[in-house]
Amino acid sequence: MRTKLAAISLLVVALLAISVPVFAHHGYAAYDTDKKVTLKGTVTRFIWSNPHCMVQLDVTDDSGHVVHWIAETENPSAMIRVGWTDKSLKVGDQITLTALPVKSGAPVGRIIDIVLSDGQKLPGRINPASEVKPTDDSSKP
Repeated sequence: MRTKLAAISLLVVALLAISVPVFAHHGYAAYDTDKKVTLKGTVTRFIWSNPHCMVQLDVTDDSGHVVHWIAETENPSAMIRVGWTDKSLKVGDQITLTALPVKSGAPVGRIIDIVLSDGQKLPGRINPASEVKPTDDSSKP
């Protein structure tokens, strides 16, 4: 009986240890919510897939070097509700992407919105007004 109780307890602890990181990855801890980056670049890949849709794009930095950025958003069903489709972006599209950058400084971000070359705006799932802190000093007393 004692061995069975120990085995069940160990199983519960193991399941909890595995499930906590699964829930934790949905937070914004990796992102610098004090900053926004605006990137103008060329789509190199658009991934319409669970658990997160992703956009890969080439951006030329100030020194003329091409930087390969990856930006993620929500799952396809959430993105459909805000106006995206699997055909919203295609390789070669010129876009302006605004994102929350990761704290590490890597060229990775969380999409706030994308503006297509024709001016159409595709919103990310987050609400930048409430989830991104102001970037100007006008909000300080």
